[in-house]
This record gives sequence, C-alpha cells and structure tokens, in this order.
Amino acid sequence: MAASPTAPPFPGVAPSPGLSWSIPGLREDPSMCLRCRSAQLLCGKPVCPLILRYHAFERTLPMVQGRELSGASPPGVFVGRYGYPKVSFGPLLSPEHGSIETLDTPEEWVGRSVAEVVGFRTGLVRGTSPIRVTDAEKPIPLLEDLQLLGLASESVESETRFRRAPRGHIALSDSAPPFGPSAPLDHLRLDVRKLDPHLDRLSSDTAANARTAVTELYARGVRVSRIQRAFSVGTLGRRGRRRLVPTRWSITAVDDVLSKQNLAKVRDLPELDEMRAYRLTALDNRWLIVLLPGPWRYESIETWYPETLWNPSPTEVVMIGDHEGHDGRTTYASIGGCYYAARLAVSESLLRIGRQAGAVVLREVHPGEILPLGVWNVREHARVALQEPPVRLPTMQDLGELIRSTFAIPLDRWLRQSAVLHDARTQRRLDEWVTPN
Repeated sequence: MAASPTAPPFPGVAPSPGLSWSIPGLREDPSMCLRCRSAQLLCGKPVCPLILRYHAFERTLPMVQGRELSGASPPGVFVGRYGYPKVSFGPLLSPEHGSIETLDTPEEWVGRSVAEVVGFRTGLVRGTSPIRVTDAEKPIPLLEDLQLLGLASESVESETRFRRAPRGHIALSDSAPPFGPSAPLDHLRLDVRKLDPHLDRLSSDTAANARTAVTELYARGVRVSRIQRAFSVGTLGRRGRRRLVPTRWSITAVDDVLSKQNLAKVRDLPELDEMRAYRLTALDNRWLIVLLPGPWRYESIETWYPETLWNPSPTEVVMIGDHEGHDGRTTYASIGGCYYAARLAVSESLLRIGRQAGAVVLREVHPGEILPLGVWNVREHARVALQEPPVRLPTMQDLGELIRSTFAIPLDRWLRQSAVLHDARTQRRLDEWVTPN
C-alpha cells in the first residue's frame, strides 16, 4: 500500500500525481540508432549497448569457429527453464585454458565495470542438451559429468564437440548473469580433478533434504554462487527427491532459504535502538539501505529511470516494490529475485551487529546499467554497502534529507511507494508511552 506523503514528520512534502522527465536525447524514435551509430549516444546511455555486445562477441567467436572447442570451464553449468519439466542443460565453457574461476564467481565482480562483467560472461559458450529434471536421480553419463562439474572447486579443462558451430546470441536475464553463444553438444570430456569437500560431502548425504544441505553449506562458508550451482544440477536433497532446478529458479530459491534461516535467528535478537543508513553507488545504481528501530520488517523498492532496461518509456519513471511484516511473506515478491537477494544481505548484516530492525532497501537505476547482469548485482552490492560505516540519523526528518541528497527522484515519490516508511512515520511505539521512573 502506498504511503501518504502528507503525514508528518516530513514537513513540506506535497503529493504529486506523477513524475515526468524531460531529458535531452531520449525520444521515441526508431531511427535513433541509425542516426547515432554510437557516435552521439543519443539514447542517453554512457556506452552503446549494441557496440558493447559486438565487441564482446568479437573477442569470443573467432576462438570458437567450427564445431570443436578446447578450453576450460570456470566451472559453470546452466539449466534452462523453458519447456519445464523437460529443459535444456549444459556446461559453460571458455576457449581459454587455466584458472578462469572469476568468469562464474559473482562475489568477485564487485568494483568491476559493466563492460568487464559482460566480457567475463560473453566469453563463455553454453553447450546444450535436453533432459527431464527428474533424471537428476538416475543421471545419464553426460549429467553425471556435469554434476561433478557443479561440485568442482577450481577450473576444469574440457574438450568439446558441438553438433554445429556455436551461434552468436547473448542470453540476457535479470536473474542469471549473461552468457555468450550456444550450440547443441555432441561430445564432452571434462577433467575434474578437485571437488569442493563440503559440496562433495553434502552431495553424498541422501538423508538430508535440500533445505538442510543448503543451510549447512552456507554455515560452513561455501560461497552462495557455489551453493546455487550445486543446487541447480540436482546434487542436493534426499534420495528420490533430487531434481535439476533451472538456474534462474535456483538463484532465488537459495537466497530465499538462506535469508529465512538467518531471519529465524534475527527475530530473537534485541531491537536496534537507533536509525542507521548505508549508501553506495555502483554500476550506475544508487543504493540507500535504512535500518529502523523496532522489530523485523522489510521492504525493497526499485526505481527505473526512463530508457533503462525494464523501462522503455522515454519520459516516465517506473517504481516498484514489495514488503513484508515481522512474520515474513507467503507469496512471491512481484519484483522478483532482487527482493530475496537484498533480504539475504540485510539478514547477514543484522546477525553481524547482533540486532533485529526494520529494513528498507532503496535502489535508483540510472541509464548506465545498459544490460541486465543478474541478481548478484543486488546481493553483492548490498553486502558491500552494509559493511561500510553507517550514517546515524537522529530523526525521520534527517532521513528525509538523506533520501533527498542521495537520489534524483523526489522524496515524495519514495514516500508514496513505501509501506514500511509510512509505518515508521505514523506509528508510535509502546516504549514512547512509558515514562522512566
């Protein structure tokens, strides 16, 4: 429910029927790219997305001409979702040899540019093969190899033969990171030499359900991206219940499971007694994460500028958000995996400081985010922001001024969207009515 911007304690904030923008160069004009040809950047973006994609493929395709590919896997595996329960699965392969773990380790991408991240991912070729998700229980030889790949702790040398030459197509998703060309597999040889010992042990435990396995791996310090990979290839869970899980679903499922486990502990912690805020700017995203005194409740709001990825309008800002109360939520968040990725980062921070609190994650996406990079962008940057020294805010008015100074979008628009801030502004807490002796 949208908050009323007229409620105190934000004086002087008037509601507005909508927010329009007049930004030079942003027009509904199908001839813009032809006229621009990347020289004038008429779309308003700092880098031409078409040229970025072209250069990424320019580096990769010459190395994968023909049907044979010798190289390595980071290790990486992708499981598609179309046609479920019969899906496409296969390895992510690079024409490079040696240690290339960074190409499929989002935890190491913080501080990189969009061009670097796209370069990492479009350098990976995806081999594809059809399979039913239930085949994870009794895998065919190819799936057995890929399950081992999903448990590997280092890059794996590979020899691949495709049924045809890989074709140039960047797969883009706001959940999973992008990757480059793909082709059906004809033959695959993998040299898996070292498994992650924690993943290996849990994959052998057929009495533990998937939720237990995911939680134990996280407690032992296994990276979230590795847990997601092992979960996706069907190596976790009880005997008779193991399934391949589409990569897009596995990412959000692991973020959801881990954040719920953390929050079960957070709800037993003493309440935070002050308001704290954390700011970060990265990949042309502006972040403000606010911790509010009181019990756990959570909200994540995203605002997309005109002509950004998921907002094709040349003039209108699009804002979307979801929230939950102290007991969590029972329905899937409308903003998708980003909601759960940020919630995991927030839950980790609260455990670290030993307090429960309300949390509001505000994200303003600017045109510099020219390609979808995956929800790792949210999880890892929220983690980084929450490790910085906080800004301590004595009053809600101070929070309002911080929102004004952080974002280009006016304060009243954020207030009308936010249910948790509305509650914090209008609800008095019980301890305010108690007079100290």
